[in-house]
Amino acid sequence: MKKPVLSLALLAACMGPTLPALAEPGARFAPIPVQSIFRPVQPNGTADDALASGRVVLGQYAPAAHASKRWRIAFLFPHMKDPYWSGCAYGVISEARRLGVAADILPATGYDDLQGQLQKMDEAIAAKYDAIVISPISMTANNHSIARARAAGIPVLELANDSRSDDLNLKVTTSLRGMGQEAMRWAIRDAQQRGLKSINVALLPGPMGAGWVKGEVDGSRIAAQEAPIEVNILDIRYGDSERGLQAQLTGRILARHGNRLDYLLGCTGCAPAALAPIKAAGLADKIRVVAYDLTGEIAHLIRSKEIYAAADTKGVSQARVAINAAVNLLEGRNKEQPHTILIKLGMLDQQNLGSYPFDTSVAPDGYKVVLSHDPARE
Repeated sequence: MKKPVLSLALLAACMGPTLPALAEPGARFAPIPVQSIFRPVQPNGTADDALASGRVVLGQYAPAAHASKRWRIAFLFPHMKDPYWSGCAYGVISEARRLGVAADILPATGYDDLQGQLQKMDEAIAAKYDAIVISPISMTANNHSIARARAAGIPVLELANDSRSDDLNLKVTTSLRGMGQEAMRWAIRDAQQRGLKSINVALLPGPMGAGWVKGEVDGSRIAAQEAPIEVNILDIRYGDSERGLQAQLTGRILARHGNRLDYLLGCTGCAPAALAPIKAAGLADKIRVVAYDLTGEIAHLIRSKEIYAAADTKGVSQARVAINAAVNLLEGRNKEQPHTILIKLGMLDQQNLGSYPFDTSVAPDGYKVVLSHDPARE
């Protein structure tokens, strides 16, 4: 409970990040800073390819008006095993309530479950959803099923994970290359502030083949090449974001490079999993962990100074934009539909913990994941 003699700023400084309370079902989110990218864009390209080739318009994405009918929208997530997807689920379901539409989140069991996600797409097509929003497991292996949904007359949007499908009605994501650049740039700035002339870095980006993983690695390499100090990427270990596997991968990195390593950059499941092996190796005071993205768990680990910083793709905001864009598309409200909408990245560290807008990025503390909402049942 808040003490009346303390200001909010002082409380934040003393207690670290306080994650947002649950929004009321009808609460409207603040307009979200975005880049809207319009055609023509590079064929079969990534969102970053679209950013480089299309017409880019800076602006803000405002909440859509209430839907005129109870549209049914399916969301195909890779899994629900880490807090990132909990945040996306929170954004989807809270907005479904506000918009008056039905939403079903249909997760696969992980990034090694491509067949499971393809089966979920088959089920969504057979169930004749009005729209499908997919977070693809693969850059290309989901393309055929996306084309089949479009052939069945169902619009398909993409959320967060990128792909190279040209059959999507709209991509809602962020610059995944930018995510890698921002995380590495933070490490470089931190090293400069410490007076280091060169640094050794290892990467735990997640499962090979996922679009966001390639973006992380490409962006990290670009930032390393552009750095004003020497940056050596000593090791990259790929694997599903499951915690046990990531802890094993961290152990292998430490066995090979531990005493030489200065920074470890990892995905939302990877970065927290790396902490225990680093501590067990007696290297917690030497190796600084930086996360490629933000979850509520990672925010608390930054508060406790176990993780030093995190780039932020603002998963809640992405999910909000995706379901609002799906409703606007179904309602025929847009005169010109963008090819891609990129959410502006954030960056969290010790310096801005007290003022960071967590409600744009993560589910509130204590949020219980809900995978379905139907206004007809309320």
